Amino acid sequence: MREGSLEAPTRHPLAWQDPDFYDEAKLDAELRRVFDICHGCRRCFNLCDSFPRLFDLVDAAGEHEMEAVKSEDFKGVVDACTLCDMCYMTKCPYVPPHEFNLDFPHLMLRYRAVELRKGKIGAIERQLTETDRNGKLASLAAPLANWATDTKNGLTRGLMQGVAGIHKDAVLPKYHGKTFTARSRDEVPVVNKAAPGFGRKAVLYATCFVNFNDPAIGTAARRVLAHNGVETEVVYPACCGMPQLEHGDIAKVAERGKAVAAALGPWIDKGYDVIGLTPSCTLMMKFEWPLILPGDPAVKKLSQASFDLSEYVVAIAKKEGLAPGLKALDGGITVHIACHARAQNIGQKAAEMLRLIPETTVAVIERCSGHGGSWGVMKDNFEVGMKIGRPVMKQAVGNGHKHLVSECPLAGDHIRQGMERYAEGKPLPAEAQSPIELVALAYGL
Repeated sequence: MREGSLEAPTRHPLAWQDPDFYDEAKLDAELRRVFDICHGCRRCFNLCDSFPRLFDLVDAAGEHEMEAVKSEDFKGVVDACTLCDMCYMTKCPYVPPHEFNLDFPHLMLRYRAVELRKGKIGAIERQLTETDRNGKLASLAAPLANWATDTKNGLTRGLMQGVAGIHKDAVLPKYHGKTFTARSRDEVPVVNKAAPGFGRKAVLYATCFVNFNDPAIGTAARRVLAHNGVETEVVYPACCGMPQLEHGDIAKVAERGKAVAAALGPWIDKGYDVIGLTPSCTLMMKFEWPLILPGDPAVKKLSQASFDLSEYVVAIAKKEGLAPGLKALDGGITVHIACHARAQNIGQKAAEMLRLIPETTVAVIERCSGHGGSWGVMKDNFEVGMKIGRPVMKQAVGNGHKHLVSECPLAGDHIRQGMERYAEGKPLPAEAQSPIELVALAYGL
């Protein structure tokens, strides 16, 4: 073992079915062990609010340090974690195979799993994670749902903050009356047989967000892939479970993993690649499900066949070459590399893809936006998320580009909202978009 754990990091499966996983005394001992190491290192001080909170706790304890910190005070540290994985992937020198064996995000997940088992996760918080049910209901009355969730609607947003704990100023995703899966049945793009990549086949895992909240991402993806010779099918059996993971409901995540793997397995057997349309969901398929269900062959098969959308387009460009027709986009592009894309360890694929557009300026921001899925819209977290995302927002304003994109749609909206605080009269992009939407625009699709 070399100093600093210079070997490639590995990640151990989650022992969530072991009774010791939920043993509070053993959890407390592990928290103290890890927190003591983190306190002595402090490389992660600028990633999120978990670490400043931890360091302040220990510093306030005086000369006795961790020994004097109360266990009940750990909750504030845990609550500030967005499970972005950036401490594990980019900062921590003590991840396995280092003998210290630190996995801070999965330790936070374990704490939340214990809280869930003790009934400390509120009923409203759990209901907010039911994205499939909520999406189906909201889609039935999309105009009404969007009216109620608009930040300009002081009446309903005030009620939502008081009852559901959702910050009244946080921008929430819109809903559409016609889901992406419904649109995909009505609009099947013609596959370009002259494209260098002709012959590829891919099944698009729609994801709950694209299906219910932003079908335009899926439509753009299908059009770009078809133009590049890729035959596509759209499948959406269920949400990936990331919202449940945030609250420690690992059993529900395992249930979702099995269901999606069973639905996508036959497509893989027929020679189809699997493309996730949002990086969080692709991360679940590639890495989280195999760590939760390490002995499930269907989950393993799916993880090995899964690609992030930007990763897949770049692979076509490198292996076969893209179809001609890309035109320059004026005004420049600022691209935010989402944490869950970075956690896939695939490089800046969204930026690589956008740089395939000729004569177009592309500036990269590779830092956490501070949103963290549903975490960032909650009353207790919204302003914290804005603080964490401040460097991203200020840099995006300073770039002065016409286009703003993020691989994570929620992060994109969060950044765009935060940019208004630092605009100082400068023109801002009209909206945040997905990188694939700009590729479609450059193709004229």
